[in-house]
Amino acid sequence: MSKPPTSSRVAVVGGGPVGLTTALLLARVGIPTTLVAPPVGGTLDRRTAALFSGSVTLLRNLEVWEGIERTAAAIRGIRIIDGRGSLLRAPETLFTAEDHGVAEFGFNVPNASLTARLSEAVEAQANLTVVPATVSSISLTEQGSTLRLADGRDVTAAICIGADGRKSLVRAAAGIEARTWQYPQAAVVATFEHQRPHRGVSTEFHRRHGPLTTVPMPGTASSLVWVDAPEKAEQLAGLTDDDFRTALEAELCGLLGIVGEIGPRGMFALSGMSASVLGHGRVALVGEAAHVIPPIGAQGLNLGLRDAAVLAECLAQDFGVGGVARYAAARAPDVGTRITAIDSLNRSLLSDLLPTHLLRGAGLFALKSVPALRRIVVQEGLQPSGEIPLVMRPGGLERLSPQPGEGHRA
Repeated sequence: MSKPPTSSRVAVVGGGPVGLTTALLLARVGIPTTLVAPPVGGTLDRRTAALFSGSVTLLRNLEVWEGIERTAAAIRGIRIIDGRGSLLRAPETLFTAEDHGVAEFGFNVPNASLTARLSEAVEAQANLTVVPATVSSISLTEQGSTLRLADGRDVTAAICIGADGRKSLVRAAAGIEARTWQYPQAAVVATFEHQRPHRGVSTEFHRRHGPLTTVPMPGTASSLVWVDAPEKAEQLAGLTDDDFRTALEAELCGLLGIVGEIGPRGMFALSGMSASVLGHGRVALVGEAAHVIPPIGAQGLNLGLRDAAVLAECLAQDFGVGGVARYAAARAPDVGTRITAIDSLNRSLLSDLLPTHLLRGAGLFALKSVPALRRIVVQEGLQPSGEIPLVMRPGGLERLSPQPGEGHRA
């Protein structure tokens, strides 16, 4: 006997931070939503994410930030150090939150804490059904979508949202093309204790094979993203803790003093992906289903949370094909600019061309010496120009109420 389908106005596929946030936002603005995601496995996600002020405000509005903040560390400064070792060395540049009139640029948050708190909120949210299952296939029509689950059940919805990562089944089912590319780089990630206080400053060493970034964690600990050539990254991942500690101390040049305990290490290859459009018809893409960028400048998750914020606003105001189209158009400039900027910066580190080094050095020198330029760059890095999504403003979620339309009829 076939099982009765689960029916909802929106189906969100994918249970990462962006998928959880998207489902929670839609339910909070009054749109019946179903979240479809595989059950969470037993492996603890030891990565962290630097969240800027707009993302933090969004989490405050969703009333989940208090539980996350206890495990987070404030980011009060961003330091860039030219570590390429070339003759034309760019000056060290430090941006401080105090210089820009704010207490902090954002917070470094453990992914496990972020996901756990969002999952708790999702489970408790009215108007939101959680289906812990894997999607095996998706059928799309002009009226909506049918998701066939691995256990034989179906989920039907008027709109389907893909938050299912870079190999998105939703994106493929919608026929949305994606441009992908690889970098000759891999990243080693870990957490580590250190002797000297970080004072809330995140540091990026711009090196020949990619950046090495330390981001503050509570106490005298930091998270690490060490980008290097794949063969070097594999070697680093396989070192003993003592040997890795020695290698890390050499790269940090005494910045954080003696390196103490090293947490478990992970490694992943660097790649990029850009969907040709973030939505059409009755399908929308968010997060890494729509875009993938290297871990430089802490842009990835913040970009995905802005996707969720704008999509919720568009569908609350215009549910259906029109809302999806508005979302795709609204997000294109921000996503396109971020992808281009991060890709260009990363490739400039890999280049051996002298003109490229001259341009990088001149740019960093200008950032160090021209206050107006510093303000512009910091503002664009933390929040893109243009209108801030309503749900990323204090109290904005309460001011966003759904308009009458097909998504809200009984």
